[in-house]
Amino acid sequence: MGDKAIYVEIEIKAAVDRVWELTQGVAQHPRWDLRFSTITPAAELPTGGYRFTYERRMPLHTITGTGTSLGERQRPDGTRTSALRFATNDKFSPLGAGRGYWRYLPTAERTTFITGFDYDPGWGRLVDRLVMRRLIGWMTAWSFDRLRIWAETGTPPERWPLVSVLAFWRPDRPKAARCRRAPRLGNAMAQAPRTLHTLEAP
Repeated sequence: MGDKAIYVEIEIKAAVDRVWELTQGVAQHPRWDLRFSTITPAAELPTGGYRFTYERRMPLHTITGTGTSLGERQRPDGTRTSALRFATNDKFSPLGAGRGYWRYLPTAERTTFITGFDYDPGWGRLVDRLVMRRLIGWMTAWSFDRLRIWAETGTPPERWPLVSVLAFWRPDRPKAARCRRAPRLGNAMAQAPRTLHTLEAP
């Protein structure tokens, strides 16, 4: 994997069922997450998860890849998790093979939504360390805040395209700065669920 796993955490004033719906739905997920343009289920896994293909459309090229995912909607402690592994043979992708997770920590009035993920650099470790890992971390945090706005207000994420980062006069626009970017204890992958270690390769 890379030099430092990415960690993002945000507080969402919405029930965990709402956050789960917007993040686990393959039609909903790409609407708020800059990292994906499409996600298409391919086959179910014996473990209960599924295989999928994904695309990230760029101005001159569409990056494609495959992945596996497994969600835990019911856990004894009331939390939920989702594990993910992904891979691509696309030489234009800045991310090679990787793995990550989501954690959903519900309270009476809100949900703490957390991700941690790591990957093999697709463009070399130096470019990844200096540019891409910072950019991917920012994209993830900005996307998380766009998700928060959708879950809390019902405003569709399409109302906030990437160009809205330039709308400095709009205090209600998505901001990566609203997210916590470092874990309180340990490293970003320390909170990974056990399912991530048993999840099948893409």
